[in-house]
Amino acid sequence: MSASPKGYAWKPRDGHPGHETYLLNRVQIDGMAKLELAQAHGAYKTLGKVLRILEPADVTQFVKDSGLRGRGGAGFPTALKFTFMPKADDPRPRYLAVNADESEPGTCKDRVLLRRDPHLLIEGVLLACYAMQCSAAYVFMRGEYVTEAFALQDAICEAYEEGLLGPNILGSSFSCDMHLTRGAGAYICGEETALMEALEGRRGHPRPKPPFPAVSGLWGQPTTVNNVETLCNIAPILEHGMLDASPVWYKSMGSEKSPGNILCGVSGHVKQPGIFEVPLGISLRELIEAPAYGGGILGDRALKAFLPGGSSSGFLPAKDVDVLLTHDDLQAKGSMLGTASVIVLDESADIVRSTRIITDFYHDESCGQCTQCREGSAWLAAILRRIENGDGQSGDIDSMLELCANMKGKTICVLSDACAWPIELAIKHFRQDFEDAIRGARSTVAFTDGAITDRAFTYAAARGAQSPGAVTPGAGE
Repeated sequence: MSASPKGYAWKPRDGHPGHETYLLNRVQIDGMAKLELAQAHGAYKTLGKVLRILEPADVTQFVKDSGLRGRGGAGFPTALKFTFMPKADDPRPRYLAVNADESEPGTCKDRVLLRRDPHLLIEGVLLACYAMQCSAAYVFMRGEYVTEAFALQDAICEAYEEGLLGPNILGSSFSCDMHLTRGAGAYICGEETALMEALEGRRGHPRPKPPFPAVSGLWGQPTTVNNVETLCNIAPILEHGMLDASPVWYKSMGSEKSPGNILCGVSGHVKQPGIFEVPLGISLRELIEAPAYGGGILGDRALKAFLPGGSSSGFLPAKDVDVLLTHDDLQAKGSMLGTASVIVLDESADIVRSTRIITDFYHDESCGQCTQCREGSAWLAAILRRIENGDGQSGDIDSMLELCANMKGKTICVLSDACAWPIELAIKHFRQDFEDAIRGARSTVAFTDGAITDRAFTYAAARGAQSPGAVTPGAGE
């Protein structure tokens, strides 16, 4: 193994994070994006074995037994989504759409896999397509991921040259094509039906459901949409599942209802920001404070709040820092696992300002199709900016809560809900901050003039030490 570039090494003290890993093992090796090296480290061996000895239904059963849940935000059981596709006797072509559009603030985990180990994704795509008998996979990647797009396209071309994509893969009767499409920087295209609209060449507007994608998706044909990290779990699940004919290996990691490892981004006011592969069920405290992960709060200040799963998961207070990183535990706190992108705010952070920044994002990224989302996000952003500027009014908090209530569950997609959730949680846990701001008693933020920008609550940790024990996207490249 060659020396890992800066930002891609485990902490040098013991050379390992202390638990079994499988998603980031190969990204730490230089040149892993190339097929020859990837194959030398096991790429496509599982695919070859599956095509020789397993039927498509067997693949689905292995994934079902593992308990794998989607890593794109909703946490939906992956195998259950596979079974929504039509039966084998349905003559229509069927497709897999791969969501590589990660645009949630604080989220950049898929980027690491796309850039450093694209063949792990391609193998996962092929295994999923074999399970569902899809004839083609379409990857939709956010336009800002330039290096990642080149890496994946080169890997796709290599796979075609080696007979890993195209007709009669590895001499089997299974044929599958793979195509890469780049977006134009629209967050809404992370929603599955807006993603399909964009893949078809139209503006990224979510579609009303039903019909659901498995009935009428890309070009009106049955389609399943999966996230990059979700698909990267499939080859390891099948590799170990076929060895011991059980899901024991995968279920030995994580929790009972949220098994396996997850890529968790830690950013904000931490000493060691980065992307960490951790077992589901780890506590947020350990993730933020442990030397192997976030390393503690920047400047040794006190923790004030954190967002456990990206901007839409909402603010939780410091007293909840012992919550476990699972779907159910975070849901019990009124939040969600989301993309497992933990954004940390220390005691110097201004909750009103942070909430306004997130609301501005959702207002800017609304496609404008639904009135509740288009107008509601605009009014929320305006009220928050008024409060932030010291012009808040006595009824502003109640007005925001009423707006949030009218925005949830009433639109074609959940962007409107995602705008409302952080505001509701911020008011629930930090109402005094909003009341102080309205009264003009808001404390000043403990940074020098000009040191804070609208993105500081997410990226402030860039001023501190980089983690020797995490994947820091873009570092050293």
